[in-house]
Amino acid sequence: MSRGLLGLVATLAALSIVPLAGTRSTFVPDWTFKGSALAGWHVLGAAEWKAIDGELVGTPKSTDGGWLVLDKSFQDVEFGADFKCVGACRTGVLLRAEKTPTGMKGIFLSLDAGEVGGYAVTIDANGKIVTRDRLRPGGGLMRVAPSAADAAAAAAARAAGAGRGGPGGAGAQAPGGRGRGVLPSGATLPNLAQPSELKPNDWNDLDVVIDANIFRPWVNTDAGGGGAADDELGKFGPVAIYVGGSGEVHFRDVSYRDLSLKRFVKEELSSSYRMLRLTPFYYSFASGAADFDRDGNMDIVSGPFIFLGPDFTKVREFYMALSTNPSTNFSSNWLEFAGDYTGDGWPDVLLASTSGTRLYVNPKGEPRRWDSYAAVVPPAPNVSEVSVMKDIDADGKPDLVYASAGAVRWAKPDPANPTGPWLSTQVGEPGTYAAHGIGAGDINGDGRVDILNVYGWWEQPAKATTEMWTYHPEAFGRQNGRGAPGGAEMCVYDVNGDGLNDVVTSIQAHVFGLAWFEQKRDAGGKVSFVQHMISDNFATKNAGGVVFSEPHGSTSADMNGDGIPDFIVGKRFYSHNESYADPDPYGAPVLYVYRTVRNKQAPGGAEFVPELVHNQSGAGSQVLAVDLNKDGVMDVVTSGELGAFAFLGQPRPKK
Repeated sequence: MSRGLLGLVATLAALSIVPLAGTRSTFVPDWTFKGSALAGWHVLGAAEWKAIDGELVGTPKSTDGGWLVLDKSFQDVEFGADFKCVGACRTGVLLRAEKTPTGMKGIFLSLDAGEVGGYAVTIDANGKIVTRDRLRPGGGLMRVAPSAADAAAAAAARAAGAGRGGPGGAGAQAPGGRGRGVLPSGATLPNLAQPSELKPNDWNDLDVVIDANIFRPWVNTDAGGGGAADDELGKFGPVAIYVGGSGEVHFRDVSYRDLSLKRFVKEELSSSYRMLRLTPFYYSFASGAADFDRDGNMDIVSGPFIFLGPDFTKVREFYMALSTNPSTNFSSNWLEFAGDYTGDGWPDVLLASTSGTRLYVNPKGEPRRWDSYAAVVPPAPNVSEVSVMKDIDADGKPDLVYASAGAVRWAKPDPANPTGPWLSTQVGEPGTYAAHGIGAGDINGDGRVDILNVYGWWEQPAKATTEMWTYHPEAFGRQNGRGAPGGAEMCVYDVNGDGLNDVVTSIQAHVFGLAWFEQKRDAGGKVSFVQHMISDNFATKNAGGVVFSEPHGSTSADMNGDGIPDFIVGKRFYSHNESYADPDPYGAPVLYVYRTVRNKQAPGGAEFVPELVHNQSGAGSQVLAVDLNKDGVMDVVTSGELGAFAFLGQPRPKK
């Protein structure tokens, strides 16, 4: 990682504790209109505008309509508002409204039913739209859209079979479309999709970002209609809102955030932890721990390195080290697990990447790179972006819980052939795959470990290797146009002390949301869950006033020694490269411990109290909680775009 990026991270980002007043759900504005006068705006074209208690109301004088233009210009900006089109009105928002000899030009977001999307427009001096051309495609997991010529060449390459995607959505999706599907058995997945349809004569939510040369709109969280905002279409100018047709348009909570102005925040580290920066470079989203050299000290594996304990300053390269540029590329390492998978007494490393799984076999202390074996976890080529290690069959050894080829599975090494394909059991039907969010724990209290993901949980039968476990649908997440459903590691433990195991998880890895799901039983013993939000978005009430996007890495452990597991979760920085594909990408890359506090007065009988560990590291796809130095206090290890870190827990005073 470059010094420049480290410097940026050391100073960038919106605060993770934000006020609710004047706040949009996905960003904290620099300014929100709250007035009853049009000071700071001017009118252009055939429309009347007025301000009433923070609401902007436009009425067209002709079908061509007109504009309310802000007296402030931007290049890169995020704009948000609620809007309501009454009757047969037409409306939209213009960005980068650059002056021309005959009027102005810019990037226009049409908000009319049936044609929501981005257009390049030219407007005459009287405010009439003269030309209106749909933007060429542009977007995806990047900050800068390629030129039209480069985009055409890339499309031709994909058509020829040369295209290749990055992490974030690989794998078969649930049948039946977004958010809901019917499995081959006839079972129905829970509907995770939030409503996103444009609502006539009612309020709709708008969030739009224009940055560099990409235009990204979301209407009621539904993505679509964006494109390449090339400079020749308008590169600097004010924001304007439009009304045409017939009938009024209403805009409220009109807000903007100047994206060219970066925010600065001082680095913070909890006094309960001592931080070790293992490496400042981006090698991996994951890390593990074991005594790899069998000297009695725990070591850390992250990316291509074994960091040798007890001080972790000596580093052994076990495969060829090549760092990744976090602005433009993804690490090939999604997951890393440490364990003796060959049964020879020496810990090995299982690595899951964009190209599949690979087992690295410990050479028993020999000073060389380790032998590796590809595609050990079937079915190839890859496993879900979030997977966990849990002892499923109660043999005292951890097993891989994952999704692949459209279904939920678990696998273990074959003792007769440990470097060959692992023994895999398919737990869920085809269609139960989710790239994000998976866990394992005893849900129903029968002493056997069950498996869960965003679509529900699978009850382990008497024999763990029996295929197709009984499926219990449950909505453990949500889905919208901002991102796929599911979070990180889903944690199973008794939150409120009622003797029933609950579920604690992030609900959308690339958006917002932390929640715990309280287990309930009816008179017949049937299991159900009640959702309690811990933290949602910038416009909601959140535990401790804390909110952050991209809760992509999590785990649970007793961090304060009170005998109750706590929830540890972090934000992934530059989650989809350096881009505005996700909300608040430059937000502080925080790592939090949410202490589980049993409180009969709180909803569900418990609350989560956030404690900031660090605000300049975050988490990749895994958070590791382990006692590295055997002092009886849990430590935390994270890896991601900002490097690899160990946070050594300090003894806490007795209460």
